[in-house]
Amino acid sequence: MSTVPSRRLFEQILFTRDDLRPGRTLLFRIGLVLALFALVFLVLWLERDGLKDNYDQHMTAIDILYFTMITITTVGYGDIVPVSQQARLVDAVFITPIRLFIWFLFLGTAYQLVASQYREGYRMAKVQAALRDHIIVCGFGYTGWSTARELLAKGTNPDGLVIIEPREERVKAAIELGLVAFRGDATQETMLRHAVIQRAKAVIITAGRDDTNALVLLTARHLNSTVEILVSAVEEENVKLFRQGGATGIISPSTFGGYLLAAAVGHPHFMDYVQDLLTAGGRINLIERPVERNEIGQTATALKPDILLRLYRGGTVIQFWDLQEGQKLEAGDVLVILKSLSDATASNLPTA
Repeated sequence: MSTVPSRRLFEQILFTRDDLRPGRTLLFRIGLVLALFALVFLVLWLERDGLKDNYDQHMTAIDILYFTMITITTVGYGDIVPVSQQARLVDAVFITPIRLFIWFLFLGTAYQLVASQYREGYRMAKVQAALRDHIIVCGFGYTGWSTARELLAKGTNPDGLVIIEPREERVKAAIELGLVAFRGDATQETMLRHAVIQRAKAVIITAGRDDTNALVLLTARHLNSTVEILVSAVEEENVKLFRQGGATGIISPSTFGGYLLAAAVGHPHFMDYVQDLLTAGGRINLIERPVERNEIGQTATALKPDILLRLYRGGTVIQFWDLQEGQKLEAGDVLVILKSLSDATASNLPTA
């Protein structure tokens, strides 16, 4: 949980959609300079009869190339000069503005390179100011990528989903989804502070290694004692350790996948139903929510067409078959509901 910044203190940390192709501006400027250089060379070649070489009366292509270079760079040795009225007019009206434009282009590029770290600070502050009740995903391997895709499919705003990932190619995959990404190590306090964990709604830890997940968990819990933290456990034996470390929820993909495979034996439609139940594109959803004000004092039948599966009341868990006839919903109840979506609603949901 070190507070020491990364070695890449002055390298780019924050990545957004604008950084999807970070070299395109520089390549465009280089191409523009080469195009203008070629244009000036062509014009001077056409006007070569109006130029005078004080050392050689015959103007060759190499002489024009040389004169183009010293003209554009404003060196001006004086060995080749425009002597005709037309050549001087071309130099004053056409070439001089190009010369100034190229120099401004060079100065602007140099300024951007020098001021990049100050610009990074401004961008960082702007993004951080907008982050509130967001979700932080630490690790953007396949599990993190799938999690982010499903969250987006279920309606999460891309601006409310922040990725922390040290690998550049995975950062690129995140910004291709339109997400905000920080390139760095999520085990460091500095990186989690960059992602404004103090105001986060939830932290999802999918670093791919249980030891790394544990360090991220401890660091995140140290920085925010109340945030919801969900951890992906590679080994089942580490689940209890994550729980002791303050994880709100722990999922072991390999173990959970084993449960599903075992349950699907002899039940060919089981997996279709589970996928329909858990994914955004399904026609039924399993949701958890607090009881609404207008539902207080009502019975479970008032929730129709939704079906109440489980009721959490204080420290008590009440299954739907344990609900007494006429039992009322109370303030503070948390409901686990099987929610049915209409065909129209399901068809309008984005797919993962």
